[in-house]
Amino acid sequence: MTYSTLSTELLEALLPVVREAGALIMKVYATDFAVRGKDDASPVTEADERAEALILPALARLTPDIPIVAEEAVAAGRIPNVGSRFWLVDPLDGTKEFISRNGEFTVNVALVEDGNPVLGVVFAPALDRLFAGFVGHGAFVEEGGSRRAIAVRTPPPEGLTVVASRSHGDPAALDAFLAGRKVAALRNAGSSLKICLVATGEADLYPRLGRTMEWDIAAGHAVLSAAGGRLTELHGRPLGYAKPDFANPFFVAAGHGA
Repeated sequence: MTYSTLSTELLEALLPVVREAGALIMKVYATDFAVRGKDDASPVTEADERAEALILPALARLTPDIPIVAEEAVAAGRIPNVGSRFWLVDPLDGTKEFISRNGEFTVNVALVEDGNPVLGVVFAPALDRLFAGFVGHGAFVEEGGSRRAIAVRTPPPEGLTVVASRSHGDPAALDAFLAGRKVAALRNAGSSLKICLVATGEADLYPRLGRTMEWDIAAGHAVLSAAGGRLTELHGRPLGYAKPDFANPFFVAAGHGA
């Protein structure tokens, strides 16, 4: 059975695929896994590769006509021609967090249409938190065996809660960006969880002042947009997808009034 491109049914069909990939990752997580370096010097493990090998055929069954851009496939030189609609897959976002065993890694799957992520799922299997969103239809989190709707918040009077990268931070650049803003708390987190913390209202602002790729953020971007937030380039321009090298400029993810 195939699904219409944009539907709540497609999102629901995606959830068990992402959960199965997460379960596979956790099996590797429980072992003494090996770490290798890719051509760009970033780390990769068996978990990245096995999860991607599970996700790609599942997406092909759900939507056989939609091309898939996936991190490990791109690293191996397999880059499809993408049109107005394509999948973006990061089978294990936060490989450094996976290697350090702090639990802050995710499976990311997003559908991009006309340069915008419109549907996304982010699953943190070690934390048992699954975030999902369909732009125009809302966002939710599943944890503890239940599902609840999520939405961004307006920052409280005491100030912003800012979230920053645990493994790729630049404290001086962050301080310069936040100058003049009232900040109540600074949290560190790994992977696309940072965007999802803004989507749930657990944080208000996530400035990313470093390199990322489209597959790193598209799913979180979709969840955030569906939850009423925004993700833009630093000076407010929309951040588009299907760039020639799939690399992102610096960006900021924000809730209401942040």
